[in-house]
Amino acid sequence: MSTTDVPRYAPEWLELREGADAAARASGLLEPLLRRLKREDAGLVIRDLGCGTGSMGRWLAPRLNGPQHWILNDRDPALLELAAVRMPRTAADGSSVTVAAEPGEIGRLTAEDLAGTSLLTASALLDVLTRDEMDGLAKACARAECPALLALSVVGRVKLTPAEPLDAELAAAFNAHQRRNGLLGPDAVTAASEAFARQGATVRAHPSPWRLGADESALTAEWLRGWVGAACEQRPGLASRAEAYLRRRLAACEAGQLQVVVHHSDLLALPGPAGGTS
Repeated sequence: MSTTDVPRYAPEWLELREGADAAARASGLLEPLLRRLKREDAGLVIRDLGCGTGSMGRWLAPRLNGPQHWILNDRDPALLELAAVRMPRTAADGSSVTVAAEPGEIGRLTAEDLAGTSLLTASALLDVLTRDEMDGLAKACARAECPALLALSVVGRVKLTPAEPLDAELAAAFNAHQRRNGLLGPDAVTAASEAFARQGATVRAHPSPWRLGADESALTAEWLRGWVGAACEQRPGLASRAEAYLRRRLAACEAGQLQVVVHHSDLLALPGPAGGTS
């Protein structure tokens, strides 16, 4: 993936969504992950791929016992610096959490990079990978025998209440925009599940939807602007109707009268001979 293919994300957007992300994360995947990680006696080495501001580390590190060393990876040096500063320094049982920052391209991870890694994590990343990059990631994890917890990938479904006739057209255009330049977009979870299963991993997927109401109006408004904007970029013919639509939706949002469900999925891939999905 070239440096121009992946969008850079503003820290303000990543911070705005962090609460919704935390509420949505599929905590049910932690139990099978913890059973696997119990085999690690010398502490955990966790690589957070495309870490952004470090929200995965802030959520996960305090839920794991034992010493942890997090390797934060991102192509944006400013985000990487922010993530390293804001990482927790203690685990669930009071053990130490140490941090290293490692800039780099998210699509070029190899089994050698993962040598000695206990867990690979990522949030909101899979949908900006290509199919070849997804296959490469699955192969790297399999060869390094490294589990992967891959959270908050969009699946192409949104529900706005109250509904409007233009919702479906905008959703279809947004999904097409997500698939531009060969990116997986809303197909990412299916592609990842298949790629990891082909490498012999046991794959578990679990819904992790944002549920946005009056208390999340700032996030909802920003999401709406981005969602409608991307849809119109993909299909300029929508612009004339979308302008009035966005005004109505933002007014309803400000009044606390709009509810939005943005569907995502979390995926856990555990390498081993069993293989398959569940």
